Amino acid sequence: MQKNVEIAKECGFTNAGVLNVDTLIVKQEVRDMCEMNTCNKYGKNWACPPACGSLEDCGAKLKKYTKGIIVQTTRQLEDSMDFEGLEELEKDHRGNFKKAVDRFSEMYPGMLPLGAGTCSLCKECTYPDNECRFPNKRISSMEAFGLVVNEVCKANDLPYNYGPNTMTYIGCFLFE
Repeated sequence: MQKNVEIAKECGFTNAGVLNVDTLIVKQEVRDMCEMNTCNKYGKNWACPPACGSLEDCGAKLKKYTKGIIVQTTRQLEDSMDFEGLEELEKDHRGNFKKAVDRFSEMYPGMLPLGAGTCSLCKECTYPDNECRFPNKRISSMEAFGLVVNEVCKANDLPYNYGPNTMTYIGCFLFE
């Protein structure tokens, strides 16, 4: 997995580490937060609950994987209101993630990427009226799968908070 960590860093991530898949524990409280719909994507995107599967389905899917890495893109912001910096960070993380998905897909056809935020492949998601346009390319978030991201980072000896006026986007890649 150390080679995969290096590949992740080559893709532009600020930090990456080996992920112990036994630390991936799905929690109902995360799904309860999703149902509160603060991101306005619950029930509106194929990669989000409830369309991404029940918590039990997601947990069963996670158990199929034996190895993984966790990735982060971190940026220092001017202040807590630096929305431009946040937008750039999100764009950078999504770009890093896409590069890594492309690289790892060649090496691990059955890989499961879990990103940050909802799938954004399409300008408008077809959920719930039509089938997903790219079912083999859509990416759910770690939270959609019921994972508490800061707990996963802590359990894998990776910082979650890099200090004042910083923001970090986090994702992971699971391999069979």
